[in-house]
Amino acid sequence: MNKSFEKSVAANKRLHDLVPGGAHTYAKGEDQFPEHLAPVIDHGDGAHVWDVDGNEYIEYGSGLRAVSLGHRHPKVLEAVRRELDRGSNFVRPSIIELEAAERFLTTVPTAEMVKFAKNGSDATTAAVKLARAVTGRPLVALCGDQAFFSIDDWFITRTPMSAGIPDEIADLTVTFPYGDLGATEELFRRHEGRIACLILEAATQQDPPAGYLEGLRDLVHRHGALLIFDEMITGFRLSAAGAQGLFGVTPDLSTFGKALGNGFAVSALAGKREYLERGGLRDSHERVFLLSTTHGAETHALAAAVAVMDVYAEEDIPARLHERGERLARGVREVAAAAGVQDHVLVRGRPSNAVFATLDQDFNPSQDYRTLFLRELILGGVIGPSFVVSSALTDADIDRTVEVVAGACAVYRQALDAQDVQAFIGGRPVKPVFRRFV
Repeated sequence: MNKSFEKSVAANKRLHDLVPGGAHTYAKGEDQFPEHLAPVIDHGDGAHVWDVDGNEYIEYGSGLRAVSLGHRHPKVLEAVRRELDRGSNFVRPSIIELEAAERFLTTVPTAEMVKFAKNGSDATTAAVKLARAVTGRPLVALCGDQAFFSIDDWFITRTPMSAGIPDEIADLTVTFPYGDLGATEELFRRHEGRIACLILEAATQQDPPAGYLEGLRDLVHRHGALLIFDEMITGFRLSAAGAQGLFGVTPDLSTFGKALGNGFAVSALAGKREYLERGGLRDSHERVFLLSTTHGAETHALAAAVAVMDVYAEEDIPARLHERGERLARGVREVAAAAGVQDHVLVRGRPSNAVFATLDQDFNPSQDYRTLFLRELILGGVIGPSFVVSSALTDADIDRTVEVVAGACAVYRQALDAQDVQAFIGGRPVKPVFRRFV
């Protein structure tokens, strides 16, 4: 518990002086962690990271779910180093682009073509643009119950941080609730002939209701729109082929990223040939400027993706992630019950993609109690905004995490009994990412 954060505090100040928000991803911001307990990372290995003060942590939610194999995975690094010695970018496609496409389409057999990029937002926005081109319709319908789809205007306009986006753009995005076919059909009726596509995560914190995805696909097609699955999180974490492979429902288009590169920058737009050819050179329709990125075909990132897909196939990584998550969730629930906070500290979601919820004395979600919980975890040597596991976690890592959670639950109980959580959080509470003002 005797940790110094002096160097991290200083580095955070310098980051804020030079980088808006102090981080290049809002979800990694200092405001997402307790005051003066936002470690700046120096390096990582497996499921562990070390900050600039030399503190060691067991890490969860690695790279916002991107590093599912753990840091410095040897097979991934070997593939990357091999390609770095061969050149990273050329004036024409590299042969690794063909190899990566073939490997991806073998892994995700529900897709017929694929195009690679560097980040998820480029892929999802390309999918939306393609759907509009195919249908000739202006509106995008996104699942309003899900957290994030893109940094681009069509999505951010529906968040509290919509400053800088004209109202005319906002009018082109509508929302639908997850799991409610009736409400979605009503949305189509209300905007008859104007919705180009529906985009959603097929399953993240909950599995779809029986028949929902099949019904949604049929409903979307009946109204002449396209169905897009955002598989940034579900791809490789739920199964190597994503939610579409696990649940047996094929979308028209889908987007992948995060775990695909195990931390290296690579994303993918995949789907049916008849649509993706609109962005190619063999189609008679008006051309679509689909994805054209200078660095989308960096050889080392594609080599990382191929290596990741090989490891997933050879070692059944989705099963490993599920088993690691099950062990952790079971342990956390046991120690929460022992401390009498089982109704306040909750583990939710699929074991391979679990989050924790922190509820106050009235059983409402609480940023103050989240701050308390995160604070005790960090001081105990565990860091992460969630309980999302990597395959690098050992039994010892999980057992140690459960010990730290037990201590956090004991403090949580004290705060509930005192009815004064402010006395236990050491400063301002953590804040939601999406908010209008600082």
